[in-house]
Amino acid sequence: MTDKDDDEFWQETVRGIKPLPEKNVVPAVKKTFLKKTQKEDIVPLKLFKHELGLGTHADIDRNTMRRFKRGEFPVEGVLDLHGYTEDKAYDAVRRFVTESYLAGKRCVMIITGKGLYHRDEDVFQPKGVLRERVPQWLNQDNLKQLILTYIHPSAKMGGEGALCLLLRRSRS
Repeated sequence: MTDKDDDEFWQETVRGIKPLPEKNVVPAVKKTFLKKTQKEDIVPLKLFKHELGLGTHADIDRNTMRRFKRGEFPVEGVLDLHGYTEDKAYDAVRRFVTESYLAGKRCVMIITGKGLYHRDEDVFQPKGVLRERVPQWLNQDNLKQLILTYIHPSAKMGGEGALCLLLRRSRS
């Protein structure tokens, strides 16, 4: 068949079809996307300029930091990320830190795991996508404003496969 044959066939097919009157035309469905209200937007704090890193103590007095490193703050919440994909883990970390802050918790723990080792790779090379990503996520502006500092807990509590966070006090 050629293009001429196709055109003739099409004209023959639609010959008896009448267009709908304008008043009966079904309007095209307009998709509206609702903006998710996130709890991070609810927390009205000033934006802190310091870089949040492992063991940083820019906004903490020496005594509080010493007590935190010794483990004198009881862990009030734990998020275990074993089995999470990177996207789900990101959402879970944001939700967990924000809800913990709003609940007035002071010390929480995020278990990232140490990562899997493969036979073909260097044994001494640090592994684990979440182990690398979670500190980056904690340093984002919406979470950084809720956290004073974070450290690796003692070996019996997870060591380098976990992060212990000291949250700011909720002043509201």
